[in-house]
Amino acid sequence: MSTPAFTLIGFGPEGWGKLLLLAAGLTLVAAVCSFALGSLLGAAGAALKLASSRSLRGIGTFYTTVFRGIPEILVVYLFYFGGSLALTRLMHLAGFPGFFSLPSFIIGVVAIGLVSGAYQTEAYRSAYLRLERGQIEAGKACGMSSFVLLWRVIAPQTLRFALPALPALGNIWQSVLKETALLSIIGLVELLRQSTIASGATRQPLLFYGVAALLYLVMGQITALGIRTVERRLARCWGR
Repeated sequence: MSTPAFTLIGFGPEGWGKLLLLAAGLTLVAAVCSFALGSLLGAAGAALKLASSRSLRGIGTFYTTVFRGIPEILVVYLFYFGGSLALTRLMHLAGFPGFFSLPSFIIGVVAIGLVSGAYQTEAYRSAYLRLERGQIEAGKACGMSSFVLLWRVIAPQTLRFALPALPALGNIWQSVLKETALLSIIGLVELLRQSTIASGATRQPLLFYGVAALLYLVMGQITALGIRTVERRLARCWGR
């Protein structure tokens, strides 16, 4: 007699509910870390593409072109398997036999963060170009240092144009959240990987993949609501 579906996704002895929620939590943590890394890389990339130096602009363009043009799954493969192979060869040279793999969580965050950063670069660059030049010139005329000008004028105004209506950063966040599913291919037991394990153990793939889809949808909607809330509060602070 087959086990009822509500028992399989519950929290009892035969239920997978706790493991699925833990995996969903890991998915969310990986997405947040990837997006945060992407924000730093995006800010740096935007600064490079806006630099007066042609060589710096070339570096920024190369970064965005490469990581926006290569499929995300290929980036994950290159960093995980390529990095693990390089680490293994270094360990062999040091006299340590065997195969050495890199931490899947860290590599996954770095890979997705790099891709996210390439897209965030364009979001921040476009937002910066909308700034009124007079505000920057006024800050310089008041004697503001480059750091103070960035902190008090450029960064807040750039976020002001990047966040409203969420056409850029909100969509990038949703993409990052979904791209964490790619980390299942390198062994990270996130939501998709845990659903695959559960479906294989119970022979109920439709049930567990359906639950995974529902959890992804819930996480996406809740985080989107949170982002919209932040945007409205910032809009009130800016007097919009």
